[in-house]
Amino acid sequence: MLSPNPLSLFCAILLCLPLAIIFTTTSNSTITTPINQNNNNNNNDNDNNNNTITLVDKQNNLDIMRTSFLSIGNNNQSIQRVAPPLPEVKDEDEEPLYRAAASAKRKATSPRKIAFMFLTTTPLPFAPLWESYFSQIPKNLYNIYVHADPTFSYDPPFSGVFSNRVIPSKPTARLSPTLTSAARRLLARALTHDHSNHMLVLLSSACIPLHSFNFTYDTLANSRKSFIEILKNEVNTYDRWAARGEDAMLPEVKLENFRIGSQFWSLTRKHAWIVVSDKKLWSKFKLPCVRLDTCYPEENYFPTLLSMADPKGSVYATLTHVDWKGREDGHPRTYKAAEVGPELIQKLRTERPRYGNFEGGENNGKGRRKRRDPFLFARKFSPDAVQPLMSIADGVILRD
Repeated sequence: MLSPNPLSLFCAILLCLPLAIIFTTTSNSTITTPINQNNNNNNNDNDNNNNTITLVDKQNNLDIMRTSFLSIGNNNQSIQRVAPPLPEVKDEDEEPLYRAAASAKRKATSPRKIAFMFLTTTPLPFAPLWESYFSQIPKNLYNIYVHADPTFSYDPPFSGVFSNRVIPSKPTARLSPTLTSAARRLLARALTHDHSNHMLVLLSSACIPLHSFNFTYDTLANSRKSFIEILKNEVNTYDRWAARGEDAMLPEVKLENFRIGSQFWSLTRKHAWIVVSDKKLWSKFKLPCVRLDTCYPEENYFPTLLSMADPKGSVYATLTHVDWKGREDGHPRTYKAAEVGPELIQKLRTERPRYGNFEGGENNGKGRRKRRDPFLFARKFSPDAVQPLMSIADGVILRD
């Protein structure tokens, strides 16, 4: 048998190379495509039940590619989407807004109003329910503000009580400080727009009311304290504190001062003023994370700031119900249309918040056990739940 010479081997490799490429590409069931920034199915209210974020950590957590996987077909083929770079927080152009907000009155004028602040990237699927909620309510008792990410389209457009309520907004994304920046932006607009705004409530497009407006108003307008979940010594506190890099939060935020809580809260005007006036802690929390799997500044900045600035000025609990039981994918339970009924609303109403571990004051010991604050809102609800919700709106949800 003749031994192949180098020239014949080289020719054979050239002939086989195209076949090798074909087999390599067709045997891989993962297709890489860019994520569409205008995909209206995304929801940036800190959880997204449409795509599961997977983090691929490279070069000591400094070079991170964000991907998501969507199962398609019967052969479990999946499309891998490479997410675009996270938007950075650039708020230098908003300095006049924050100066004006910091100069606004710290005490609300009469009659006290509730500011409902919606943070969304989608048209509001439960707008009909909110319309019924605000129906026949005097306009001198509430204001509505909407932060709508301008990189998304909104069809149908905001209408009814939401007409002309969209504030100047900027892009938002999970795993970045942009959601926190958007909430600060809403607070600043609410403070400067109306000096009667007494309690400022952050909501998402997936939120619904659990009680009538009058019940909610009596609960919030008569409170001198904010309602914000503030938790100490949670399991992943260090990882979240170090998400921007080891010691990156120092010296402004020590580990022992770092707190975790729900993204959704109700802040008094005084606490809203503290937030918009803050530059010290915000200079740290606005930094981009080098570890995205522990990057949730919207759940850390507000609890940390208020626990440091005014530890006795809050009830350490959120009044927005969310079900995390048995969840391990980073997303809370989403209620579908088939689950909606009077029993669900009554169940959510009867449950009580988790109170934080504040040393001293009413959030500790006997005071914490005695509190029975009601949930006023709930999330997350699937958009297809709007019809069954409307069918029980007048008889259940809006009747106390």
